[in-house]
Amino acid sequence: MSQNTVKSGFSQESNANDRSNSIIDVSKEEKNFSLLAHILGLFTGIVGPLILWIIKKDTSSFIEKHTREALNFQITLLFAYVVSWILSFALIGFFILPIVFILSLIFSVSAAVKASNGIEYSYPLTIRLVK
Repeated sequence: MSQNTVKSGFSQESNANDRSNSIIDVSKEEKNFSLLAHILGLFTGIVGPLILWIIKKDTSSFIEKHTREALNFQITLLFAYVVSWILSFALIGFFILPIVFILSLIFSVSAAVKASNGIEYSYPLTIRLVK
């Protein structure tokens, strides 16, 4: 085993800008709140991640990053649903709406799994309005 491999089997030789797979030592409570932010987004849209971000953003950087990512993703989804709804008058939106819904499920579950494992996650295709 080389010096650049940690106990978990992940190599430390990764791009410094790639934070999507960095494992961080966090408590179970931090993992649970981060997981909750992504799952709440599925059921409450913007409201759940926003409330968690407002309440917990100063307690942990791990929670703050995950709640901010979940919030930005939900804002992006809101834009996508509005555009799909508008385009449904031209019949194109009826094809886009199910795609947006399926992608939201896939990305949210993936983010929740990463959060529960203590891994930072960035949603793809996301407009990052909340910094």
